[in-house]
Amino acid sequence: QVQLVESGGGLVQPGGSLELSCAASETMLSFGTVGWYRQAPGKQRESVAHIISGDFPIYADSVKGRFTISRDPAKNMVYLQMTNLKPEDTAVYYCNVIHRVSKRAYWGQGTQVTVSS
Repeated sequence: QVQLVESGGGLVQPGGSLELSCAASETMLSFGTVGWYRQAPGKQRESVAHIISGDFPIYADSVKGRFTISRDPAKNMVYLQMTNLKPEDTAVYYCNVIHRVSKRAYWGQGTQVTVSS
């Protein structure tokens, strides 16, 4: 059973920055896809950014140029660097991975990001 633990959320003013971290319980080499999703109140969960099989990152149009996804296989970590945050970025952010062999998806518990003045 893969466990994912997110951290780094919080309250930030518009225009500010945050970095989210996701720690996995096993090596990142086990996962073909790693990514971040978010869910705002009353809205469906949406993809923010992900990396498939080590290829170039893919971003939602709403975050292009502001968010950067990265991973550190040596530390079993996935990161989401968020800059120029906007109130509409307010949501619970979830880390997601898909196991390379089983194709099973795993989710973290989520971390709250609130952008407000």
